[in-house]
Amino acid sequence: MPGSKRAAALASSAPRREDRGKNDRGGGRMRRTVLAALLGLAVAMPAAAEERTIRLVSGFAAGGASDLVARLTANELGPILGARVVVENRTGVNGVIGAAEVARSAPDGNTLFQCPMSTLAIVPQLVGASLPLDPGEALQPIANLALSSYGFVVAAKGPYASVQEVLAAARARPGQVSFGSAGVGSAQHLSGELLKQKTGTDMVHIPYRGATPAALDILGGRTDFMITNLADVAGQLRDGSMRLLALADTGGSPLFPTVRPLAEIVPGFDVTGWFGLCGPRGMPPEVAGRLEAALRQAMAGAALPRQFGENGLTPRFEDAAALARRIAADRRTWREVIRAVGVRAE
Repeated sequence: MPGSKRAAALASSAPRREDRGKNDRGGGRMRRTVLAALLGLAVAMPAAAEERTIRLVSGFAAGGASDLVARLTANELGPILGARVVVENRTGVNGVIGAAEVARSAPDGNTLFQCPMSTLAIVPQLVGASLPLDPGEALQPIANLALSSYGFVVAAKGPYASVQEVLAAARARPGQVSFGSAGVGSAQHLSGELLKQKTGTDMVHIPYRGATPAALDILGGRTDFMITNLADVAGQLRDGSMRLLALADTGGSPLFPTVRPLAEIVPGFDVTGWFGLCGPRGMPPEVAGRLEAALRQAMAGAALPRQFGENGLTPRFEDAAALARRIAADRRTWREVIRAVGVRAE
């Protein structure tokens, strides 16, 4: 096509100025119409419902077994309930400060407590304990989630290769063999006192402010042994700096299938820790039932039991009635030990 004809054709196909103006005005009207419709839709739509928040209180510091159970549980429980489960640490008086806060909360299922054995079954029964309340009476069991094997541990580089050697040393040198604990009245303390009672030995209790410093002094050779939650010394057992001589419970541990129970050496010795969830007394049956069902569902999955096992705990779901029976039984057991030994609160 000659250049003049091509230019004429292009000129004829291009929109005229007045047509472009009309098109722009039409497009502008359409855009304004669509924007108005969207704004109207936004005004007409109800605001999204706020996400429900559940507080899960741990009465112990971050990094311990109670905190670990609370955080692992929160991760699985939230999606099941369609809520955000937030873990809060309220420490003090072996978990009683956190328990008291939950007990005073509304019984609507939005405030829960990670209830361990020591807080519900031991601490309230110590002679001279001045507590704001008895957690075992003020809290309502919802479900148990895990059992905690206690183990008789020593330093791998220390002088003892068996429980029998420790007991022999205690008999040969009364008052010189020592055991550490997380504090006066803790499960570790009373486990050591129970061992003394059943073996007729005289051993010295050394209390610490938690299981971690107690374990460090065993590694440093300043104390001889400790009967403690395996979750508290899982790292030392993995790296080989501590040696597990016996299990304190008779059920065994899947992580240590070849380790013998202490009851084979000391008949009648049986200490098992546990970690459950509780709420304030007075929760409506439908609220407590919904929480129990959600925890059952979480424990039926693969993730939560696996994570418990990896951290030295034995997954064990028990409903509210079974947890209530466990609490009552352990209160009887530890009451006898406390009375026999005369353990007093600090």
